Amino acid sequence: IAAAGGVAVPIFPCPGSSSDVLPHLDGVILSGGDDPDTTRFGEPIHPAANLVAPDRQVFELELLERLEQAHPDLPVLGICLGMQMMGLHAGGRLDQHLPDHLSTADQHRNGATHAVRGDRFEGVVHSHHVQALDDPGRLEVVATAPDGVIEAVEAKERRYMIGVQWHPERTEDPITGEGVFASFLAACRGGSPA
Repeated sequence: IAAAGGVAVPIFPCPGSSSDVLPHLDGVILSGGDDPDTTRFGEPIHPAANLVAPDRQVFELELLERLEQAHPDLPVLGICLGMQMMGLHAGGRLDQHLPDHLSTADQHRNGATHAVRGDRFEGVVHSHHVQALDDPGRLEVVATAPDGVIEAVEAKERRYMIGVQWHPERTEDPITGEGVFASFLAACRGGSPA
């Protein structure tokens, strides 16, 4: 964010405080992290899952709910886990362990690079995940990997709410790397996001 000309303000998980925090922000980034606890969404947890801290999951879901109810114009960017949380909140489902059934799962792990293509993004990305949205719920898929893995989603009814499965902060491609942050900051400043 700083490299793109913005000011990042870290917010630590504090369940119950989302209504106090959001009025002071120009936008929200839900960053990467460990795996969601899917029992909250009616799915058992995969044995290989490494769960995100429970207070973080509760807080981020509260943020997403509050954003939907009271702040529909506040820009939101979800990165990796952040995109997964957006999808789960929107009624989607998670493929909790790509290696169980996807022969190309290694192309998504350990900093591998691969192409993405879709309505919103086209380029090469830095990838580090074993989980991915299997169903985006109310969100629209706007980019996929060549093997069909959902790589980017968007809430079209909002001014700016985009989730990317890759890590733009580690991606060298100008469109799928720094361009993701430039678009988000343009929306935060009230301009037209690219």
